[in-house]
Amino acid sequence: MRRTKIVITLGPSTSEPEMIKTLILKGVNVFRLNFSHGDHPTHAENIKKIRQASKELGREVAILQDISGPKVRIGQVDGVLKLKKGDTVTLSKERDETDPKVLDISYPLIIDMVNIGEEVYFTDGTIRTVVVDKEQDKLYLKMLTDGELSSHKGVNFPKTKLSISAITAKDEKDLAFGATHDIDIVALSFVQNKEDILKARDIMTELSFFPTVIAKIETGSAIDNLDEILEASHGVMVARGDLGAEFGLTKLPRLQKHIIATANAANKPSITATQMLSSMKENPFPTRAEVSDIANAVYDGTDAVMLSDETTVGKFPIQAVEVLHDSIKDVEIDYPYNKDFEVESSSDAVAKAAVQLASNLKKEALVAFTSSGYSAKALSRYRPKESIYAISHTMRTHRRLNLIWGVHPLFIMEDINNPTKLLQDFIRRLLDENRIDMDKKFVITMGDISGKSGGTNLIRLINRQEMEDVLGYEF
Repeated sequence: MRRTKIVITLGPSTSEPEMIKTLILKGVNVFRLNFSHGDHPTHAENIKKIRQASKELGREVAILQDISGPKVRIGQVDGVLKLKKGDTVTLSKERDETDPKVLDISYPLIIDMVNIGEEVYFTDGTIRTVVVDKEQDKLYLKMLTDGELSSHKGVNFPKTKLSISAITAKDEKDLAFGATHDIDIVALSFVQNKEDILKARDIMTELSFFPTVIAKIETGSAIDNLDEILEASHGVMVARGDLGAEFGLTKLPRLQKHIIATANAANKPSITATQMLSSMKENPFPTRAEVSDIANAVYDGTDAVMLSDETTVGKFPIQAVEVLHDSIKDVEIDYPYNKDFEVESSSDAVAKAAVQLASNLKKEALVAFTSSGYSAKALSRYRPKESIYAISHTMRTHRRLNLIWGVHPLFIMEDINNPTKLLQDFIRRLLDENRIDMDKKFVITMGDISGKSGGTNLIRLINRQEMEDVLGYEF
């Protein structure tokens, strides 16, 4: 089974029910809804389609809500503004319709935060300028490159410390929508520090909304504050679009490795995103460089890889998912399994010991009974070669585990404060549903008090004979 997970963005190319079912069967684990596009009725309909397809196939997948955040954009431009290196353009708090080279922006107060000598980038860093003068309401920018600007293109300030909230008024409305539609995972855009995460979580707490929170790492401040962001969130996304614009494309591989390694050490999932298979928007086959990019992300230790335009407006979404699946499978033949980290807690120590036991005793799978999902994540952290099966007690945990490397959510079982009875019910369920080869040898982790988050303190080695002993009869 494939261990690295696949996240795809739903869009016009993939939103029909039969297409969603096909994508699930091809191996999609998480569907992303991009709230920078589309309206609430459209997203609600797509959520309904995903849940229905999952139900019909008997395969629960997770839904990720990616909220917009304070993406800075220029305002309206008449036609296309052609600019040459050495030209001067003005960034203003207000639009000047008499001068096409005066550009207004979506967050005018940012002008107060930018200093002379700092750089300003447009259109994902493909157009670069430097601030040569400043007035109260204006920045005067000298073009460092040629380029063409059209309406609403993105703006980046790679060397400026921006004091703007990562949560906008639109984001608050979108979070309220997510709360009413039982969204599994929320991705926060343009996070700069832990305060941005805490503000979002406070808003969600007021809504009684407790999803997995993923911080998108796409600013210089986020890199500087990565440790505290990981502490405050449940995981991170390597958002390579704006991250590349902030730092330059040549620095991206190093930054990607740093973010993923830091997340691995913190036992937090990571998603690698942006332009994994861009050529497949128009072509049925990837480039060699794209396949190598996928492989590098997997070798880096990412929990998941993500497609965006390839599956929203691309012509070959199914083929793109197949390429991801096949590329990951091949890398995992010689993936560097059995990683080592410092133990963080007693539950983590149990997980580390279980992984070592499975390897040393040639067991074929690990099984985690988990209430919150932590036990399964703890096993995943050490990247065992053996399969990890998760038995959860709620649909919420069951779905969210679709994001975690190597974890296969098996089924949901009633929460019982009796480890022996829980084990008996588990074996009977395996027999009834024929979900796992009964001749496999397992290492099982569980708690003596079921349902207690972080309470895993038991390891059980089990094979067919021991299963029959637990049940009291042969099968």
